[in-house]
Amino acid sequence: MEHIIETPRLFIRELLPTDVAGMFDLDSNPEVHQYLGKHPVQSREEVVGVLDFIRQQYKDNGIGRWAMVDKKTGDFIGWTGFKFVTDLTNNHVNYHDLGYRLRQKYWGMGIATEAAMACLDYGFNQLGFEEVFAMADCDNDGSNKILTKLGFTRIETFDLDGEPHHWYRLDQASFERIK
Repeated sequence: MEHIIETPRLFIRELLPTDVAGMFDLDSNPEVHQYLGKHPVQSREEVVGVLDFIRQQYKDNGIGRWAMVDKKTGDFIGWTGFKFVTDLTNNHVNYHDLGYRLRQKYWGMGIATEAAMACLDYGFNQLGFEEVFAMADCDNDGSNKILTKLGFTRIETFDLDGEPHHWYRLDQASFERIK
């Protein structure tokens, strides 16, 4: 599969059915799900369903989360990219949400920031996005720091499934200033 984006350390490409093992390692880890509702997947079949859902988003919305792959080793690191959200979230609907999720062994290396920065550049300059939103559990210091470093503005705090989350927004002009 051809990559969509290349960074100094990463290839970013569509998630494929062959990513089941990497996705299972990612999403079965309770530490990864600490701020994601604490519901790690229990089986590879669940992962197949997630991959099918994401691949359907590519068809329906022309966008979806993408795989991050280590350029040197070919190892599956996690996912990043955009999701077009059509369900009501914090009084918003039909918006592009930036996200990222890494296997635990890749935490603390700046990979999420590198990948998200490249995705934002692609979203604003190739896909023509005018604004992008993101959210993070209020207690997830790592993700909140990344979003701030990327230039997102925290708009408010809201309740998501019983947990307080920060709601962020970034427009193209603000992104260009921090790039």
